[in-house]
Amino acid sequence: MSPAAVPPVGARIRQARLAHGTSLRALAREIGVSASLVSQIENGKSQPSVSTLYAITTALGISIESLFDAGEGTAAPAVTAPATALTAGPGAAPGTAANPAPGTVLHALASFAADPGRRIGPVVTPDEREVLELDSGVVWERLGHVPGTHVDFLQVAYRPGGASSSSGGLMRHAGTEYGCLTSGELILTLGFDEYTLRPGDAVCFESTTPHRYRNDGDVPAVGTWFVSTEMFSDT
Repeated sequence: MSPAAVPPVGARIRQARLAHGTSLRALAREIGVSASLVSQIENGKSQPSVSTLYAITTALGISIESLFDAGEGTAAPAVTAPATALTAGPGAAPGTAANPAPGTVLHALASFAADPGRRIGPVVTPDEREVLELDSGVVWERLGHVPGTHVDFLQVAYRPGGASSSSGGLMRHAGTEYGCLTSGELILTLGFDEYTLRPGDAVCFESTTPHRYRNDGDVPAVGTWFVSTEMFSDT
């Protein structure tokens, strides 16, 4: 898989963390990893695992999809506005979710927001896909995006021995997860149950259920995943 673009994920995470007013050590403590690992991720010396990436974005109140919106001179990841912003009109008073007061955390985050109108599609060819190389042998390819939606539409590949968590821990994150495996085999741990996914098998579950994927086989496991994410809040 030849990446069409490799987003500077670490740098964008660092921008979002600083805008959020969270120290490196505080973020590391909140997501249960070492400060050294967070520093290496932010400096581009290490890639996060799937579980660590979801933990970071949840802690900072940013969306996974915003980490793909990269390129020279682009802004940091967009922070998904609270639900109250959806009903606030263009004339909302300062201090509301739709028009945050200067100097507040929400205002600082909004100032880093990427263009919410950026569309990917309607047709995306394989050589046009944006790619995220993650730790533990996992590759995400972005298949498209419609402005105004909060969806991660991905082709996911787990290389032999690859897993969503290098430590073996289960992850939880906001949203609802749908997936269909097209090649290889993938082991899904979902709560207390374990399933072997084979080509053609599909899954769907609330992403708040503790889960983990791993490839115990000797060929890549590839599938299409659709994660509908919930709204984040700055609280």
